[in-house]
Amino acid sequence: MRKLLAPLALLLASIAPAQAQTVEGAVEGDAILKDFTFGTGEKLPEIRMHYTTLGTPQRDKKGNVTNAVMILHGTGGTGKQFFQPQFANELFGPGQLLDTGKYYVILPDNLGHGGSSKPSDGLRMRFPKYDYDDMVAAQYRMLTEKLGVKKLKLILGTSMGCMHAFVWGETHPGFAERLAPFACQPVEIAGENRMWRTLTIDAIKADPLWKDGNYTDPPLGGLRTAASLTMIAGANPYALQAQYPTRVAAEKYKDEAFARTFARNDANDTIYQLDSSRNYNPWPNLEKITVPVLWINSADDFINPPGFSYPEEGVKRMPRARYILIPASAETKGHGTHTWAKFWKDDLAKLMAE
Repeated sequence: MRKLLAPLALLLASIAPAQAQTVEGAVEGDAILKDFTFGTGEKLPEIRMHYTTLGTPQRDKKGNVTNAVMILHGTGGTGKQFFQPQFANELFGPGQLLDTGKYYVILPDNLGHGGSSKPSDGLRMRFPKYDYDDMVAAQYRMLTEKLGVKKLKLILGTSMGCMHAFVWGETHPGFAERLAPFACQPVEIAGENRMWRTLTIDAIKADPLWKDGNYTDPPLGGLRTAASLTMIAGANPYALQAQYPTRVAAEKYKDEAFARTFARNDANDTIYQLDSSRNYNPWPNLEKITVPVLWINSADDFINPPGFSYPEEGVKRMPRARYILIPASAETKGHGTHTWAKFWKDDLAKLMAE
């Protein structure tokens, strides 16, 4: 494996993952997309899509990139979250599945996140109310207008990126030769999933310091609730019970984990990130997805718990889809299991062989 220049701390919760600095050979860039129109009808004269790439693009006679892979992060993250060793050390090295000597790996910071355009850049709550369709549209324009990519070997998406993969499969059928959506359902965000998101949003807006988004001091009360809900939503109860079996141990870990998570993100950015899933619902059009699909969830995922009939019904409607549920154990990582490649890389190898 190419040497990691800065190791990343383990995820506290994949909803708002800690970030790495870089890995050897990483190249960062910005795609400036002019005259961007959002699904709401709102417009900006330009938006910025920040991205990181690994590897070298190979091009055909027309100049189109032929070896590109795109990996999409979860809510609150950035492309650099995939530099963490449990992901990068398992996939990007020589001879590994996504060997960056063979593939051109594209890691966007999605709209509203990281180095891409977002409310905290200055517009605050006047920033257009983007949704997942807007985010995918920005990814598409970044690929086609800036990077010369008109075909992808793979889209691998985790959590929010998982949902983006389903949107991609329906809005741009065949653009990606394979889809690997990890840790989501292809259905409307409703029930408990929508509730914990809106509880977080409500807590931030209820903080007197928020001031309709025009705060001078961060609304720490609301951000405290946001961090608390994030920790619970991303956790594996089996692992936490095994690792912290006493009250004292559990509370000590809770305090340490909270301190690393609390107030890491801007309040307005957090509101937008959580609300952007509001109209996501690929369920009615799953038949449009005809490429090979590897859809993986984990049984210890609070956000996408087992027991729903959606996977069984959904794979019947996608002719080349396979669904895997990773059993819960003290070794799995809750919702964040998606970022630990050891749990699914053998199945990804089968997908890449198709």
